[in-house]
Amino acid sequence: MNTSIKTRFAPSPTGHIHIGNLRSAIYPYLIAKQANGQFVLRIEDTDQARFIEGATELIIDTLQWLGLDWDEGPLKNGPAMPYYQSERREIYLKWAQKLIDSGRAYADPTPSDQIARYREQDNAAKIPFLYRNHRPDHTPNWQLGIPLRFKTEPKNYTWHDEVMGDMQTGPEVLDDIVLIKTDGLPTYNFAHIVDDAEMGITHICRGVEFLSSMPNYLALYEALGLKRPKFVSLPHILAPTGNKKLGKRDGAKSANDYRLAGILPEAMLNYLACLGWNDGTEQEIYSKAELLRAFSIERIQNSGARFDENKLLWTNGQWIRKLVDEQGIDALYSRTSSFWPNTAEAYPNDYKKRVLAIIYDRLKTLADLRTMTAYFFTDPKIDLNSLMNNKFLKKFSEAELFDLLSITINTLSQLETWQADSLQASLNHLLAQTGKKPAELFSLIRIAISFAPFSPALHLTLEVLGENTSLARLNAVRTALAHD
Repeated sequence: MNTSIKTRFAPSPTGHIHIGNLRSAIYPYLIAKQANGQFVLRIEDTDQARFIEGATELIIDTLQWLGLDWDEGPLKNGPAMPYYQSERREIYLKWAQKLIDSGRAYADPTPSDQIARYREQDNAAKIPFLYRNHRPDHTPNWQLGIPLRFKTEPKNYTWHDEVMGDMQTGPEVLDDIVLIKTDGLPTYNFAHIVDDAEMGITHICRGVEFLSSMPNYLALYEALGLKRPKFVSLPHILAPTGNKKLGKRDGAKSANDYRLAGILPEAMLNYLACLGWNDGTEQEIYSKAELLRAFSIERIQNSGARFDENKLLWTNGQWIRKLVDEQGIDALYSRTSSFWPNTAEAYPNDYKKRVLAIIYDRLKTLADLRTMTAYFFTDPKIDLNSLMNNKFLKKFSEAELFDLLSITINTLSQLETWQADSLQASLNHLLAQTGKKPAELFSLIRIAISFAPFSPALHLTLEVLGENTSLARLNAVRTALAHD
Protein backbone atom coordinates (compact mmCIF):
# COMPACT_ATOMS: atom_id res chain seq x y z
CA MET A 1 0.00 0.00 0.00
CA ASN A 2 1.22 3.50 -0.85
CA THR A 3 1.36 5.31 2.47
CA SER A 4 2.68 8.61 1.19
CA ILE A 5 -0.68 10.19 2.05
CA LYS A 6 -2.17 9.60 5.48
CA THR A 7 -5.21 11.39 6.83
CA ARG A 8 -7.30 11.15 9.96
CA PHE A 9 -10.69 11.75 11.44
CA ALA A 10 -10.47 12.63 15.12
CA PRO A 11 -13.93 13.12 16.67
CA SER A 12 -14.65 13.82 20.32
CA PRO A 13 -17.18 11.47 21.99
CA THR A 14 -19.31 14.29 23.33
CA GLY A 15 -22.61 13.37 21.66
CA HIS A 16 -24.10 12.43 18.33
CA ILE A 17 -22.03 12.88 15.20
CA HIS A 18 -23.54 15.72 13.19
CA ILE A 19 -23.55 16.64 9.51
CA GLY A 20 -20.51 18.91 9.75
CA ASN A 21 -18.55 16.26 11.65
CA LEU A 22 -19.45 13.67 9.05
CA ARG A 23 -18.21 15.74 6.14
CA SER A 24 -14.96 16.23 8.07
CA ALA A 25 -14.63 12.45 7.92
CA ILE A 26 -15.64 12.03 4.29
CA TYR A 27 -13.11 14.44 2.78
CA PRO A 28 -9.98 13.02 4.47
CA TYR A 29 -11.24 9.52 3.66
CA LEU A 30 -11.52 10.40 -0.03
CA ILE A 31 -8.15 12.17 -0.05
CA ALA A 32 -6.42 9.13 1.41
CA LYS A 33 -8.20 6.36 -0.44
CA GLN A 34 -7.99 7.84 -3.91
CA ALA A 35 -4.20 7.97 -3.47
CA ASN A 36 -4.04 4.44 -2.04
CA GLY A 37 -3.02 6.03 1.23
CA GLN A 38 -4.21 5.40 4.77
CA PHE A 39 -7.13 6.75 6.76
CA VAL A 40 -6.89 6.81 10.56
CA LEU A 41 -9.68 7.01 13.13
CA ARG A 42 -8.60 8.57 16.42
CA ILE A 43 -10.90 9.21 19.38
CA GLU A 44 -10.09 12.51 21.11
CA ASP A 45 -11.55 11.79 24.53
CA THR A 46 -9.43 13.98 26.79
CA ASP A 47 -12.33 16.33 27.58
CA GLN A 48 -13.70 14.16 30.35
CA ALA A 49 -16.20 16.81 31.47
CA ARG A 50 -18.04 16.58 28.14
CA PHE A 51 -17.59 12.85 27.58
CA ILE A 52 -20.87 11.00 26.95
CA GLU A 53 -21.15 7.26 27.56
CA GLY A 54 -21.86 5.38 24.33
CA ALA A 55 -20.82 8.25 22.04
CA THR A 56 -17.67 6.47 20.87
CA GLU A 57 -19.63 3.38 19.88
CA LEU A 58 -22.11 5.56 18.00
CA ILE A 59 -19.27 7.29 16.11
CA ILE A 60 -17.81 3.93 15.09
CA ASP A 61 -21.22 2.58 14.08
CA THR A 62 -22.00 5.68 12.00
CA LEU A 63 -18.71 5.46 10.09
CA GLN A 64 -19.26 1.77 9.45
CA TRP A 65 -22.79 2.50 8.23
CA LEU A 66 -21.44 5.11 5.84
CA GLY A 67 -18.76 2.74 4.54
CA LEU A 68 -15.83 4.86 5.72
CA ASP A 69 -13.50 2.01 6.63
CA TRP A 70 -10.34 3.06 8.45
CA ASP A 71 -6.91 1.45 8.24
CA GLU A 72 -5.84 2.23 11.80
CA GLY A 73 -7.90 3.01 14.86
CA PRO A 74 -10.37 1.35 17.22
CA LEU A 75 -11.00 -2.28 16.20
CA LYS A 76 -8.05 -2.04 13.76
CA ASN A 77 -4.91 -1.52 15.81
CA GLY A 78 -1.81 -0.33 14.01
CA PRO A 79 1.75 0.77 14.71
CA ALA A 80 0.69 4.04 16.39
CA MET A 81 -1.73 2.48 18.88
CA PRO A 82 -3.48 3.26 21.14
CA TYR A 83 -6.00 5.34 19.23
CA TYR A 84 -7.84 6.73 22.24
CA GLN A 85 -6.21 9.91 23.55
CA SER A 86 -7.10 9.00 27.13
CA GLU A 87 -4.76 5.99 26.77
CA ARG A 88 -1.86 8.05 25.38
CA ARG A 89 -0.98 10.08 28.51
CA GLU A 90 2.63 8.87 28.69
CA ILE A 91 3.21 9.84 25.05
CA TYR A 92 2.06 13.41 25.71
CA LEU A 93 4.20 13.65 28.85
CA LYS A 94 7.25 12.57 26.85
CA TRP A 95 6.71 15.34 24.30
CA ALA A 96 5.90 17.86 27.02
CA GLN A 97 9.22 17.09 28.66
CA LYS A 98 10.97 18.03 25.41
CA LEU A 99 9.44 21.49 25.64
CA ILE A 100 10.33 21.80 29.33
CA ASP A 101 13.93 20.79 28.64
CA SER A 102 14.24 23.36 25.84
CA GLY A 103 12.76 26.12 27.99
CA ARG A 104 9.58 26.33 25.89
CA ALA A 105 7.12 25.19 28.56
CA TYR A 106 6.57 26.14 32.17
CA ALA A 107 4.46 25.17 35.14
CA ASP A 108 1.80 27.75 35.87
CA PRO A 109 0.33 27.67 39.40
CA THR A 110 -1.65 30.89 38.86
CA PRO A 111 -5.19 30.43 40.27
CA SER A 112 -8.06 30.68 37.81
CA ASP A 113 -9.58 33.64 39.69
CA GLN A 114 -6.32 35.56 39.25
CA ILE A 115 -6.35 34.82 35.54
CA ALA A 116 -9.91 36.13 35.42
CA ARG A 117 -8.74 39.37 37.06
CA TYR A 118 -5.98 39.74 34.47
CA ARG A 119 -8.60 39.40 31.77
CA GLU A 120 -10.81 42.02 33.42
CA GLN A 121 -7.87 44.44 33.71
CA ASP A 122 -7.02 44.10 30.04
CA ASN A 123 -10.63 44.47 29.03
CA ALA A 124 -10.90 47.63 31.13
CA ALA A 125 -7.75 48.98 29.49
CA LYS A 126 -9.23 48.06 26.11
CA ILE A 127 -6.27 45.92 25.15
CA PRO A 128 -6.42 42.30 23.94
CA PHE A 129 -6.03 39.77 26.73
CA LEU A 130 -2.88 37.71 26.18
CA TYR A 131 -1.72 35.52 28.99
CA ARG A 132 1.93 35.87 27.93
CA ASN A 133 1.73 39.47 29.13
CA HIS A 134 1.01 38.13 32.62
CA ARG A 135 3.46 35.25 32.59
CA PRO A 136 4.81 34.54 36.12
CA ASP A 137 8.38 35.68 36.73
CA HIS A 138 9.19 32.63 38.78
CA THR A 139 7.65 29.21 38.22
CA PRO A 140 8.02 25.93 40.11
CA ASN A 141 9.21 22.66 38.66
CA TRP A 142 6.36 21.11 36.79
CA GLN A 143 4.46 18.20 38.24
CA LEU A 144 1.10 16.63 37.57
CA GLY A 145 -1.72 18.68 39.05
CA ILE A 146 -0.26 21.99 37.83
CA PRO A 147 -1.13 23.29 34.35
CA LEU A 148 1.74 23.24 31.88
CA ARG A 149 1.85 26.18 29.48
CA PHE A 150 3.67 26.77 26.22
CA LYS A 151 6.19 29.61 26.39
CA THR A 152 5.54 31.32 23.11
CA GLU A 153 7.99 33.49 21.23
CA PRO A 154 5.87 36.00 19.28
CA LYS A 155 6.77 36.32 15.62
CA ASN A 156 5.17 36.49 12.17
CA TYR A 157 3.98 33.28 10.55
CA THR A 158 3.02 32.39 7.02
CA TRP A 159 1.54 29.15 5.77
CA HIS A 160 -0.33 27.64 2.87
CA ASP A 161 -3.78 26.14 3.17
CA GLU A 162 -4.85 23.75 0.39
CA VAL A 163 -8.32 25.32 0.30
CA MET A 164 -7.91 28.86 1.62
CA GLY A 165 -4.57 29.63 -0.10
CA ASP A 166 -1.57 31.53 1.29
CA MET A 167 -2.10 32.98 4.77
CA GLN A 168 -0.14 35.04 7.26
CA THR A 169 -0.46 36.48 10.73
CA GLY A 170 1.37 38.75 13.14
CA PRO A 171 2.63 38.04 16.65
CA GLU A 172 -0.40 39.60 18.32
CA VAL A 173 -2.39 36.34 18.15
CA LEU A 174 0.24 34.11 19.75
CA ASP A 175 -0.18 33.21 23.37
CA ASP A 176 0.98 30.92 26.16
CA ILE A 177 -1.62 28.22 25.63
CA VAL A 178 -2.16 25.40 28.11
CA LEU A 179 -0.55 22.11 27.06
CA ILE A 180 -1.35 19.79 29.99
CA LYS A 181 -4.36 20.35 32.25
CA THR A 182 -4.55 19.85 36.00
CA ASP A 183 -5.98 16.34 35.44
CA GLY A 184 -2.80 15.35 33.64
CA LEU A 185 -4.50 15.11 30.26
CA PRO A 186 -3.47 17.28 27.31
CA THR A 187 -5.50 20.02 25.68
CA TYR A 188 -6.59 19.58 22.08
CA ASN A 189 -4.05 22.22 21.05
CA PHE A 190 -1.18 20.03 22.20
CA ALA A 191 -2.54 16.51 21.84
CA HIS A 192 -3.51 16.65 18.18
CA ILE A 193 -0.07 17.91 17.15
CA VAL A 194 1.66 15.10 19.05
CA ASP A 195 -0.76 12.48 17.74
CA ASP A 196 -0.51 13.63 14.13
CA ALA A 197 3.29 13.51 14.35
CA GLU A 198 3.34 10.07 15.99
CA MET A 199 0.85 8.70 13.45
CA GLY A 200 2.53 10.18 10.40
CA ILE A 201 -0.48 12.25 9.31
CA THR A 202 0.31 14.16 6.10
CA HIS A 203 -2.97 16.02 5.53
CA ILE A 204 -5.09 17.60 8.28
CA CYS A 205 -8.73 18.24 7.32
CA ARG A 206 -10.77 20.29 9.76
CA GLY A 207 -13.17 23.22 9.92
CA VAL A 208 -12.16 26.80 9.22
CA GLU A 209 -12.87 27.66 12.86
CA PHE A 210 -9.38 26.34 13.66
CA LEU A 211 -7.67 28.89 11.40
CA SER A 212 -7.51 31.41 14.25
CA SER A 213 -5.44 28.93 16.26
CA MET A 214 -3.02 28.13 13.45
CA PRO A 215 -0.25 30.52 14.62
CA ASN A 216 -0.09 28.71 17.96
CA TYR A 217 -0.02 25.37 16.18
CA LEU A 218 2.77 26.55 13.90
CA ALA A 219 4.73 27.75 16.92
CA LEU A 220 4.38 24.30 18.49
CA TYR A 221 5.50 22.52 15.30
CA GLU A 222 8.55 24.77 15.32
CA ALA A 223 9.35 24.30 19.01
CA LEU A 224 9.02 20.51 18.72
CA GLY A 225 11.11 20.34 15.55
CA LEU A 226 8.24 18.88 13.52
CA LYS A 227 7.59 19.16 9.81
CA ARG A 228 4.31 20.86 9.02
CA PRO A 229 1.64 18.67 7.45
CA LYS A 230 -0.61 19.94 4.68
CA PHE A 231 -3.60 21.89 5.97
CA VAL A 232 -7.04 21.47 4.41
CA SER A 233 -9.52 23.89 6.01
CA LEU A 234 -13.16 23.11 5.32
CA PRO A 235 -15.63 26.02 5.16
CA HIS A 236 -18.73 25.81 7.31
CA ILE A 237 -21.89 24.05 6.34
CA LEU A 238 -24.37 26.91 6.50
CA ALA A 239 -27.93 27.06 7.74
CA PRO A 240 -30.67 26.88 5.06
CA THR A 241 -31.19 30.63 5.42
CA GLY A 242 -28.58 33.26 6.12
CA ASN A 243 -24.83 32.90 6.28
CA LYS A 244 -24.43 31.41 9.72
CA LYS A 245 -23.05 27.99 10.56
CA LEU A 246 -25.64 25.23 10.65
CA GLY A 247 -26.67 24.55 14.23
CA LYS A 248 -29.38 22.88 16.30
CA ARG A 249 -31.48 26.03 16.25
CA ASP A 250 -31.62 25.73 12.47
CA GLY A 251 -33.03 22.23 12.64
CA ALA A 252 -29.68 20.49 12.35
CA LYS A 253 -29.98 16.76 12.95
CA SER A 254 -27.43 14.14 13.79
CA ALA A 255 -26.31 11.59 11.25
CA ASN A 256 -28.13 8.96 13.30
CA ASP A 257 -31.37 10.97 13.07
CA TYR A 258 -31.19 10.79 9.30
CA ARG A 259 -30.28 7.12 9.42
CA LEU A 260 -33.34 6.38 11.57
CA ALA A 261 -35.45 8.43 9.14
CA GLY A 262 -34.50 6.09 6.31
CA ILE A 263 -31.70 7.93 4.54
CA LEU A 264 -29.48 5.45 2.71
CA PRO A 265 -25.75 5.62 3.50
CA GLU A 266 -24.98 5.94 -0.22
CA ALA A 267 -27.19 9.02 -0.41
CA MET A 268 -25.70 10.62 2.72
CA LEU A 269 -22.16 10.04 1.45
CA ASN A 270 -23.11 11.39 -1.98
CA TYR A 271 -24.85 14.51 -0.64
CA LEU A 272 -22.24 15.51 1.93
CA ALA A 273 -19.32 14.94 -0.47
CA CYS A 274 -20.96 17.35 -2.91
CA LEU A 275 -21.78 19.90 -0.20
CA GLY A 276 -18.89 22.21 -0.86
CA TRP A 277 -17.25 20.27 -3.69
CA ASN A 278 -17.92 19.51 -7.34
CA ASP A 279 -15.89 18.09 -10.18
CA GLY A 280 -16.86 20.80 -12.64
CA THR A 281 -19.56 18.73 -14.34
CA GLU A 282 -23.35 18.60 -14.03
CA GLN A 283 -23.26 15.19 -12.37
CA GLU A 284 -25.11 15.00 -9.05
CA ILE A 285 -25.34 11.30 -8.23
CA TYR A 286 -22.03 9.65 -7.27
CA SER A 287 -21.24 6.22 -5.93
CA LYS A 288 -18.31 5.90 -3.54
CA ALA A 289 -16.21 4.50 -6.39
CA GLU A 290 -17.10 7.47 -8.58
CA LEU A 291 -16.25 9.91 -5.78
CA LEU A 292 -12.87 8.26 -5.34
CA ARG A 293 -12.14 8.75 -9.02
CA ALA A 294 -13.41 12.34 -9.25
CA PHE A 295 -12.55 13.94 -5.89
CA SER A 296 -9.75 16.48 -5.62
CA ILE A 297 -8.74 18.97 -2.95
CA GLU A 298 -8.46 21.65 -5.63
CA ARG A 299 -12.22 21.51 -6.24
CA ILE A 300 -13.21 22.08 -2.60
CA GLN A 301 -14.84 25.49 -2.50
CA ASN A 302 -13.43 28.10 -0.11
CA SER A 303 -16.80 29.48 0.96
CA GLY A 304 -19.59 27.98 3.00
CA ALA A 305 -22.14 25.60 1.48
CA ARG A 306 -25.80 25.90 2.45
CA PHE A 307 -27.45 22.75 3.79
CA ASP A 308 -30.62 21.85 1.89
CA GLU A 309 -32.59 18.98 3.42
CA ASN A 310 -34.87 18.84 0.39
CA LYS A 311 -31.83 18.20 -1.80
CA LEU A 312 -30.75 15.44 0.57
CA LEU A 313 -34.21 13.86 0.29
CA TRP A 314 -34.07 14.16 -3.50
CA THR A 315 -30.67 12.50 -3.51
CA ASN A 316 -32.01 9.72 -1.31
CA GLY A 317 -34.94 9.13 -3.65
CA GLN A 318 -32.51 8.87 -6.54
CA TRP A 319 -30.47 6.30 -4.65
CA ILE A 320 -33.55 4.25 -3.74
CA ARG A 321 -34.40 3.94 -7.42
CA LYS A 322 -30.75 3.39 -8.38
CA LEU A 323 -30.47 0.54 -5.89
CA VAL A 324 -33.52 -1.22 -7.33
CA ASP A 325 -32.51 -0.58 -10.93
CA GLU A 326 -29.02 -1.99 -10.40
CA GLN A 327 -29.54 -4.71 -7.79
CA GLY A 328 -33.24 -5.52 -7.79
CA ILE A 329 -36.06 -5.13 -5.29
CA ASP A 330 -34.50 -7.64 -2.87
CA ALA A 331 -31.53 -5.30 -2.31
CA LEU A 332 -33.85 -2.51 -1.20
CA TYR A 333 -36.14 -4.80 0.77
CA SER A 334 -33.21 -6.01 2.86
CA ARG A 335 -32.88 -2.47 4.24
CA THR A 336 -36.53 -1.89 5.12
CA SER A 337 -37.14 -4.18 8.09
CA SER A 338 -37.52 -1.37 10.65
CA PHE A 339 -39.56 0.97 8.47
CA TRP A 340 -42.83 -0.89 7.79
CA PRO A 341 -46.07 -0.14 9.66
CA ASN A 342 -46.54 -2.30 12.74
CA THR A 343 -49.49 -3.99 11.04
CA ALA A 344 -47.13 -5.35 8.36
CA GLU A 345 -45.51 -7.77 10.80
CA ALA A 346 -48.19 -10.37 10.22
CA TYR A 347 -47.66 -10.42 6.46
CA PRO A 348 -45.16 -12.61 4.60
CA ASN A 349 -42.00 -11.22 3.02
CA ASP A 350 -43.19 -11.96 -0.52
CA TYR A 351 -46.26 -9.80 -0.04
CA LYS A 352 -44.25 -6.90 1.38
CA LYS A 353 -41.81 -7.17 -1.52
CA ARG A 354 -44.74 -6.85 -3.93
CA VAL A 355 -45.89 -3.76 -2.08
CA LEU A 356 -42.39 -2.31 -2.16
CA ALA A 357 -42.03 -3.03 -5.88
CA ILE A 358 -44.93 -0.74 -6.76
CA ILE A 359 -44.26 2.00 -4.21
CA TYR A 360 -40.44 2.41 -4.11
CA ASP A 361 -40.23 4.99 -6.88
CA ARG A 362 -42.38 7.35 -4.76
CA LEU A 363 -40.23 7.10 -1.64
CA LYS A 364 -38.02 9.94 -0.46
CA THR A 365 -36.96 8.03 2.65
CA LEU A 366 -37.52 4.47 3.79
CA ALA A 367 -39.54 5.85 6.70
CA ASP A 368 -42.17 6.94 4.14
CA LEU A 369 -43.17 3.28 4.02
CA ARG A 370 -44.98 3.66 7.34
CA THR A 371 -47.51 6.11 5.93
CA MET A 372 -47.51 5.23 2.25
CA THR A 373 -48.21 1.55 2.67
CA ALA A 374 -50.49 1.40 5.71
CA TYR A 375 -53.59 0.55 3.65
CA PHE A 376 -51.90 -2.55 2.24
CA PHE A 377 -51.91 -4.11 5.71
CA THR A 378 -55.11 -2.90 7.34
CA ASP A 379 -58.48 -1.78 6.06
CA PRO A 380 -58.60 2.01 6.02
CA LYS A 381 -61.25 3.90 7.96
CA ILE A 382 -64.07 4.91 5.62
CA ASP A 383 -64.32 8.68 5.41
CA LEU A 384 -67.15 9.73 3.11
CA ASN A 385 -66.28 13.40 3.55
CA SER A 386 -62.88 12.90 1.92
CA LEU A 387 -64.61 11.03 -0.86
CA MET A 388 -67.27 13.64 -1.47
CA ASN A 389 -64.85 16.56 -1.19
CA ASN A 390 -62.34 15.19 -3.66
CA LYS A 391 -61.86 17.75 -6.43
CA PHE A 392 -62.74 15.20 -9.10
CA LEU A 393 -65.75 13.73 -7.28
CA LYS A 394 -67.48 16.60 -5.51
CA LYS A 395 -69.71 17.26 -8.51
CA PHE A 396 -71.27 13.80 -8.12
CA SER A 397 -74.09 12.96 -5.74
CA GLU A 398 -73.82 10.06 -3.32
CA ALA A 399 -76.34 8.18 -5.48
CA GLU A 400 -74.17 8.66 -8.56
CA LEU A 401 -71.09 7.46 -6.74
CA PHE A 402 -73.05 4.47 -5.46
CA ASP A 403 -74.00 3.56 -9.02
CA LEU A 404 -70.43 3.97 -10.27
CA LEU A 405 -69.13 1.70 -7.53
CA SER A 406 -71.83 -0.86 -8.34
CA ILE A 407 -70.80 -0.96 -12.00
CA THR A 408 -67.14 -1.19 -10.98
CA ILE A 409 -67.74 -4.07 -8.56
CA ASN A 410 -69.82 -5.95 -11.09
CA THR A 411 -67.20 -5.56 -13.84
CA LEU A 412 -64.19 -6.44 -11.68
CA SER A 413 -66.00 -9.44 -10.18
CA GLN A 414 -66.21 -11.01 -13.62
CA LEU A 415 -62.46 -11.08 -14.17
CA GLU A 416 -61.07 -14.57 -14.72
CA THR A 417 -57.60 -13.60 -13.57
CA TRP A 418 -56.75 -10.87 -11.07
CA GLN A 419 -53.59 -9.69 -12.75
CA ALA A 420 -52.25 -6.29 -13.72
CA ASP A 421 -52.88 -6.64 -17.46
CA SER A 422 -56.44 -7.86 -17.13
CA LEU A 423 -57.16 -5.28 -14.42
CA GLN A 424 -55.91 -2.47 -16.66
CA ALA A 425 -58.06 -3.76 -19.54
CA SER A 426 -61.08 -3.93 -17.25
CA LEU A 427 -60.50 -0.39 -15.98
CA ASN A 428 -60.28 0.86 -19.56
CA HIS A 429 -63.54 -0.94 -20.32
CA LEU A 430 -65.16 0.78 -17.34
CA LEU A 431 -64.16 4.17 -18.72
CA ALA A 432 -65.89 3.40 -21.99
CA GLN A 433 -68.87 1.89 -20.21
CA THR A 434 -69.47 4.80 -17.81
CA GLY A 435 -68.29 7.64 -20.02
CA LYS A 436 -66.34 9.08 -17.10
CA LYS A 437 -62.94 10.69 -17.23
CA PRO A 438 -59.99 8.66 -15.84
CA ALA A 439 -59.44 11.22 -13.07
CA GLU A 440 -63.06 10.80 -11.98
CA LEU A 441 -63.50 7.04 -12.08
CA PHE A 442 -60.00 6.13 -10.97
CA SER A 443 -60.08 8.63 -8.09
CA LEU A 444 -63.27 7.00 -6.84
CA ILE A 445 -61.76 3.52 -6.94
CA ARG A 446 -58.43 4.61 -5.49
CA ILE A 447 -60.01 6.43 -2.55
CA ALA A 448 -62.43 3.59 -1.86
CA ILE A 449 -59.65 1.01 -1.55
CA SER A 450 -57.05 3.15 0.23
CA PHE A 451 -58.38 6.46 1.59
CA ALA A 452 -54.83 7.65 1.07
CA PRO A 453 -53.66 10.90 -0.55
CA PHE A 454 -52.17 8.92 -3.41
CA SER A 455 -51.37 5.38 -4.43
CA PRO A 456 -49.28 3.65 -7.07
CA ALA A 457 -50.83 2.89 -10.46
CA LEU A 458 -54.37 1.72 -9.78
CA HIS A 459 -54.14 -1.60 -11.63
CA LEU A 460 -50.95 -2.47 -9.74
CA THR A 461 -52.47 -1.49 -6.39
CA LEU A 462 -55.52 -3.65 -7.04
CA GLU A 463 -53.32 -6.57 -8.09
CA VAL A 464 -51.23 -6.46 -4.91
CA LEU A 465 -54.22 -5.98 -2.60
CA GLY A 466 -55.82 -9.00 -4.21
CA GLU A 467 -59.34 -9.70 -5.43
CA ASN A 468 -61.01 -10.43 -2.10
CA THR A 469 -59.62 -7.39 -0.27
CA SER A 470 -60.21 -5.00 -3.19
CA LEU A 471 -63.81 -6.04 -3.75
CA ALA A 472 -64.54 -6.09 -0.02
CA ARG A 473 -63.35 -2.49 0.36
CA LEU A 474 -65.31 -1.32 -2.66
CA ASN A 475 -68.42 -3.02 -1.26
CA ALA A 476 -67.87 -1.44 2.15
CA VAL A 477 -67.77 2.06 0.68
CA ARG A 478 -70.82 1.36 -1.48
CA THR A 479 -72.71 0.19 1.60
CA ALA A 480 -71.66 3.31 3.51
CA LEU A 481 -72.98 5.50 0.69
CA ALA A 482 -76.26 3.65 0.73
CA HIS A 483 -76.73 4.19 4.46
CA ASP A 484 -75.49 7.75 4.65
